[in-house]
Amino acid sequence: MSMQSGVVLSMMDQLSQKQFNACALVESYWDNLCREGALPLRSAIDPRGIEDALNYAFILESIGTGIARIRIAGMHLNELIGMEVRGMPISSFVTPASREAFARVLVSALKSPAKMQLSLTAEEAPRTGGKPLTARMLLLPMADDEGRLNRILGCLETKGQFGQKPHRFELTGVKKTSLTSQPQRAPSPEVKHPEQQGFGDAPVPFEARKTRAPHLKLVRNGD
Repeated sequence: MSMQSGVVLSMMDQLSQKQFNACALVESYWDNLCREGALPLRSAIDPRGIEDALNYAFILESIGTGIARIRIAGMHLNELIGMEVRGMPISSFVTPASREAFARVLVSALKSPAKMQLSLTAEEAPRTGGKPLTARMLLLPMADDEGRLNRILGCLETKGQFGQKPHRFELTGVKKTSLTSQPQRAPSPEVKHPEQQGFGDAPVPFEARKTRAPHLKLVRNGD
């Protein structure tokens, strides 16, 4: 099965793209990184390719079955929780009642592998009486430079009014697109250029910090 599908989008998919533009941009960028049925390497990610979606984008590292921590995150994720989320488990955004199902989604994304598109609803409505936040989360599998499927490029985009922080979401729907793909081979040291390795994301322990950790941002050459 080719990673680049020529199937005409359904009306629901077209509506989804219009409502969640950042997710659509991230998915399109990931699709373009796939070559000959191979999943992209983590080091291939360049923030310039998703500049308009950086606030909503994130990168996960799998650290156990159904468990993944946030290596890099856009500011929108920090705003939803009310604190720096880098180093936290991505399940922090999900209500306790939905975490078992969410863990299965993470497993499917990396083991199948598969694209996972999640529909989410905030657990409570804003105090102003407005409708609760709705959200779309996109999970796209990637490999590390050794070819292991243990990274995920993701996007979390919300619609509606913020309520009381932290915001956690119930999982209300999952769309899985299975992929018959293999990770790319890691480039050899002779052809591996440091300036092309994407975001730097040194390991971050899940613990309190005294200083503000860096968030996902665009870095231009010469700035």
